[in-house]
Amino acid sequence: MRKKCLLVALLTWVTISKAIGQTPTHPPARAVLDVGIRFQKSISFYTENGITAQYAHPKLVSKRLFLGLSYITSRLGTAFQSNAIKQDNFLVSAGYYFRPNWVVRPMARLNVGYFAAHYASPLFDELPKTSALASPEFGLCYCPIFPLKINASIGYNFLTGNGVTGPGTLYPVFVQTSVTWNILKNSKN
Repeated sequence: MRKKCLLVALLTWVTISKAIGQTPTHPPARAVLDVGIRFQKSISFYTENGITAQYAHPKLVSKRLFLGLSYITSRLGTAFQSNAIKQDNFLVSAGYYFRPNWVVRPMARLNVGYFAAHYASPLFDELPKTSALASPEFGLCYCPIFPLKINASIGYNFLTGNGVTGPGTLYPVFVQTSVTWNILKNSKN
């Protein structure tokens, strides 16, 4: 039994390492504009969804550096048709993709932006509602030859609050998944 488990583990490792190290046959030579949706979940708190876009140019660090914008909100997640707190995140990001020729690429991203919570009752008007955002993310991106990208990462908000010195609904640890499509990709790429 132990030999069988070892054999399965070895075959799995070989298969995964081959898939991760695959080189696309035709790496694109043009600019990339990925547009899509982002799903974000603060650990032990709200689910948020939104839109995201990121741009890379071949002359920007060999198409490893992506500059992006995202809008994530609980209005399309937990707060959709409920009495949950409505909150909005506006992010500007710079992401770096390691191993640009691999199908599965490690990535790191730095986000900065603005957070706003909208409490439904005037009873909470004295509580902090807004905050600056600063968060690094680390994860993996599945980047096949066709223009789809699936990105999953974990991040940490450096600026959080306890409800007195900052918004109490801005939690530190979050996970996110983005699904984007390169809208500049055409049949000749």
